Amino acid sequence: MSPPGCLRDDLQVPRSSTFALFAAASLALLVVPGPAVLFIVTRSAEQGRRVGLASVAGVHVGTVVHVVAAAAGLSALLVSSAAAFSVVKYAGAAYLVLLGLSRLLGRTKESAQAAPSTASAGRAFRQGVVVNVLNPKTALFFLAFMPPFLDPSRGPLFAQVLLLGMTFITLGLFSDGAYAVLASYLARRWRRRARAARLGERASGLVYVGLGVVAALTRRPAPTR
Repeated sequence: MSPPGCLRDDLQVPRSSTFALFAAASLALLVVPGPAVLFIVTRSAEQGRRVGLASVAGVHVGTVVHVVAAAAGLSALLVSSAAAFSVVKYAGAAYLVLLGLSRLLGRTKESAQAAPSTASAGRAFRQGVVVNVLNPKTALFFLAFMPPFLDPSRGPLFAQVLLLGMTFITLGLFSDGAYAVLASYLARRWRRRARAARLGERASGLVYVGLGVVAALTRRPAPTR
């Protein structure tokens, strides 16, 4: 008979029941629109399905950064440091506000009605990465959401965080992708009306500015003793 605990080093994943519960909880959270979904929907409605899906990919590449940071303990450092938290928070807020102002002030009706290009898809991808990397709420989310699903007896926590994080990202790609496809379809029909494209551009600018204000108002959680 093997001595107690000898199998622990071979276990690298949570129990199947824990994993299933995590997946169900993740889906429940993902389907509720949040800042990332608003960013994706706005991009999709404004520039079409291709650009919307590019923004989905960018947002979740940004999520990968937060997953790795959470696994390495960097998210805890970010939350515990008032200066680091403020730098990330205000940088992200400023970026979103600038995106919004560029849409409120800078584009013409003709450019808004133009078909999405490869360059705009690439730009949407990069913006999605930056928006999510500079979103301190994502770091707070993983710190608050993941611990109940981690079990030190099942192997290194670093590996468990990576596995659960990649599961969350996979589910997010499907749910956010569905939002992008639906938003682009509805917007394409709506844009057939007069002045709809310009109104959509103005609305997207207001959404970005609003997201920036929300990001700026995010509070750092009080440190635990």
